[in-house]
Amino acid sequence: MTTVTDLVPYEDALASFDPVMGLEVHVELGTRTKMFCGCATELGADPNSQVCPTCLGLPGALPVVNATGVESAVRIGLALHCEIAEWCRFARKNYFYPDMPKNFQTSQYDEPIAYNGYLDVQLEDGEVFRVEIERAHMEEDTGKSTHVGGATGRIHGASHSLLDYNRAGIPLIEIVTKPIVGAGERAPEVAKAYVAELRELIKALGVSEARMEMGQMRCDVNLSLRPSGEERFGTRSETKNVNSLRSVERAARYEIQRHAAVLSSGGAIVQETRHFHEDDGSTTSGRVKEEAEDYRYFPEPDLVPVAPPKEWVEELRGTLPELPRLRRNRLREEWGITQHEMQSVLNAGAVDLIVATTEAGADAPSARKWWMGELARRANEDGVDLAALPITPADVARVAALVAEGSLNDKLARQTIEGVLAGEGTPDEVVEKRGLKVVSDDGALGAAVDEAIAGNPAVADKIRGGKVAAAGALVGAVMKATRGQADAARVKELILERLGVEG
Repeated sequence: MTTVTDLVPYEDALASFDPVMGLEVHVELGTRTKMFCGCATELGADPNSQVCPTCLGLPGALPVVNATGVESAVRIGLALHCEIAEWCRFARKNYFYPDMPKNFQTSQYDEPIAYNGYLDVQLEDGEVFRVEIERAHMEEDTGKSTHVGGATGRIHGASHSLLDYNRAGIPLIEIVTKPIVGAGERAPEVAKAYVAELRELIKALGVSEARMEMGQMRCDVNLSLRPSGEERFGTRSETKNVNSLRSVERAARYEIQRHAAVLSSGGAIVQETRHFHEDDGSTTSGRVKEEAEDYRYFPEPDLVPVAPPKEWVEELRGTLPELPRLRRNRLREEWGITQHEMQSVLNAGAVDLIVATTEAGADAPSARKWWMGELARRANEDGVDLAALPITPADVARVAALVAEGSLNDKLARQTIEGVLAGEGTPDEVVEKRGLKVVSDDGALGAAVDEAIAGNPAVADKIRGGKVAAAGALVGAVMKATRGQADAARVKELILERLGVEG
């Protein structure tokens, strides 16, 4: 077995081997009730308080399919350019783990509701890579196991385990790619970009919040290597439940290096599941990977087949939103920014915030300036997402409007935003309470200008001598005297007027 130190340098691994990936993404649907019963799905409830005989698998309890879950599955399939099955059914996937109270998972095996699709993903340099989709099928989530008494939080070494079945039965859509080949050294980047694009798509459809940090979306990274030039795939490993975009990329990169180390030393890859470790980006062995026959799939006898009418499917097709990649490209052109700048906006989670700010009346450059500047800095300092800041797009649009009309300069606008974030009210209320408006009245500015000229006679002489650029020093003095509230442009005009110099 290799350890974290037994790795081949990434460049050396790619010089000898071609990576082949398969990504399995599980998405928890945002339905109000579970997939096969009427239990609630809210997060944070007391353990085992959202369960019933059906999701606990008690004798005599019969499941009923969640109609919204089926609709969400069809919409996901359509957005992924999949064919939608005219007739499909559920199956029992048998395995004996304590987190599945029925001792089987109700899933779909050889008859998924959506199949044979694709998703085009855009890499950071603008290159578009097509990831082909094998299937998207409906199933249910498992319960949650908490292992107590060990050092790692895993079952090995734990003294006992606690089980919470609130999550058992929550609707899942599993989206499985076809083997991803041809990505070469960019395979980890493609994996990250694919999961990121899929997350944006799921959120745009409104079927899930897809918050990876909360387990609402998680990725299993299957990876194998084959010697360069060969067609036959190598033995794969499956890194389970990776729950961030960065970790998807790191897991793929690590497994490429680990596989290359094993194969280069004459060893053989074991087909197994592996755990990803956030602290050092490594993976460790979990259990030997089962094949499909080990799960003893058979048709679910308690559920009727699902047969989506063609007319209904076409009706749902008409409800699909603009695909996120196409929307981003359209916005990038409308905003007049580069691909790199748009990628920064996307990475910051600011696309929708900027759109909402422009819809509230701001121009795109101003909206992007404030969200990607002052507000991004503040979010980074506070360790929160941009959207979690206590300021609305309408507030930002109002700040931009106050700057545009000359009531605020950038310094005062930053102070206004600071006040809104501190809970002092709307931008107008903050401006009023803090007395932040720009001073542009000649009477109010005149005394400060005269004082600056009197206090800096050498500078005044330079200006009289034709060095108009020296006026910046006097403008600075006036700005300091007025705590940054003077209209700088008007101050310069007054200085030149007082000194008899044309601007």
